[in-house]
Amino acid sequence: MDIDALQTPLYVMEEAKLEKNLQLLDYVQQESGAKILLALKGFAFSGGMKMVSKYLHGCCASGLHEARYATEKVGREVHTYAPAFKEEEIDEIIALSHHLVFNSFAQWQKFKPKALGKVSCGLRVNPEVSASPTDMYNPCASFSRLGITEKAFHEALLEGIEGLHFHALCEQGADALEMVLAGFEEKFGDYIHLMKWVNFGGGHHITKEGYDVAKLIKLIRDFKTKYGVDVYLEPGEAVGWQTGFLVATVLDIVHNEIDIAILDTSAEAHMPDTILMPYRAEVRGAGKAGEKPYTYRLAGNTCLAGDVMGDYAFDRPLEIGEKIIFEDQIHYTIVKNSTFNGIKLPDLALLKKDGTIEIIREFGYEAYERRN
Repeated sequence: MDIDALQTPLYVMEEAKLEKNLQLLDYVQQESGAKILLALKGFAFSGGMKMVSKYLHGCCASGLHEARYATEKVGREVHTYAPAFKEEEIDEIIALSHHLVFNSFAQWQKFKPKALGKVSCGLRVNPEVSASPTDMYNPCASFSRLGITEKAFHEALLEGIEGLHFHALCEQGADALEMVLAGFEEKFGDYIHLMKWVNFGGGHHITKEGYDVAKLIKLIRDFKTKYGVDVYLEPGEAVGWQTGFLVATVLDIVHNEIDIAILDTSAEAHMPDTILMPYRAEVRGAGKAGEKPYTYRLAGNTCLAGDVMGDYAFDRPLEIGEKIIFEDQIHYTIVKNSTFNGIKLPDLALLKKDGTIEIIREFGYEAYERRN
């Protein structure tokens, strides 16, 4: 692959790495008996959906558009959850979905007449236990709107409900799941025997090096044996984890106490979690500031003062026109992209197992014009 020949900005997903992740997730399915769904909110790359369909049971969707995408691109089970559903969308959502999860008893009562008998209905509960690294990504934080707490739970309204759903993890391990499961069972264990399925939500960092896969399998097996229910998991980042990169070009280098390289990409528009989470994206061939002879602040090409990726050190001076590669930029990036400042959306490319590059999507002015 000739990186210098690529038009940027460009996301490149590596087919072989996606398949490696999916094979591990399928191993968990086979050994545990769980069914794993792709959370489209974390990874929705059309060039990889055929492979997802081969290994996973389907997708979990966050509303009508993701449910349509799941049906069109993957074509297996579709499980849909939203904090609230809209009256004008619910009929189509029901038609597209196999499972429909409600966030409150009010929503369940409102849409029960439409949904009952057409889709397997469930409720999202809040176990009020989480080890999420920040409240921004903690569904169980104080005042959370996500899921029904034990105090707000009404057993008398469960008629027609076939499953319970919880989600409390954020890129975490099996130990964190074990803790959340204990809280879930403590608060809602009396109702599990009434259910056909329980969904353990997402945030399971299964494909990250060092994840205790054996423990996850045991937790699932033990739970299934204890309660006799189907178990679902719906990871997003575990599918797209380390499956590709974002290529950018150095447009200019300015100096204001430090050297600043301005790129044709944007932290704000193209990798927002580096600002929200925050976390530091790895750059191929670079180290932390001062670790190598030449340090640069890498910055985006928007007017936002804080549109900065961070300070990185290189073995040699950067040159205008040079390519910069940000590693692991396939999950929670494409799905969050914006055209802020009119900046171009990165094109999408697939690096196939035979080493060839296929351009999947190209974006230009029309992407900006359509949204404004």
